[in-house]
Amino acid sequence: MKTRFLFPHSWRIAGYCCLAAFIIFGITLKILHPEGFTKQLNQDVPFGETLHTDIKILLVVVGLLFIAFSKERIEDEQIAQVRLDSLQWAIYINYAIFIVCVIFINGNNFITIVAYSVITPLIYFIIRFRWKIYSLNRLLKNN
Repeated sequence: MKTRFLFPHSWRIAGYCCLAAFIIFGITLKILHPEGFTKQLNQDVPFGETLHTDIKILLVVVGLLFIAFSKERIEDEQIAQVRLDSLQWAIYINYAIFIVCVIFINGNNFITIVAYSVITPLIYFIIRFRWKIYSLNRLLKNN
């Protein structure tokens, strides 16, 4: 993976800030509107009612992108290989789960599954990549 396509290392902090803002924003909305924003099926939805959803989605996606694709402090060939392997692993896992969901889930719930399948590859990638980096660091410390 070419490192010129990665964000600077400092952008990872911005990603964590976006995720923290998402959590705070979500908790605040739950406190202010515990029943949620409900609408009737045949009503038009005003712009203000869906704005909070748009903001939450943007915070999560931008935060996960910054966390996943920021350079490491030392970005070498081994890190690039671990990054590539983790990305491939995340895509395989995501689509395996997606295929199972396509087979077993129907109706309106399927739209939710499709929406979640947008961010889950990033989550799987971050988990796998961080775990492999952690394992490599432990291996180096033990030797």
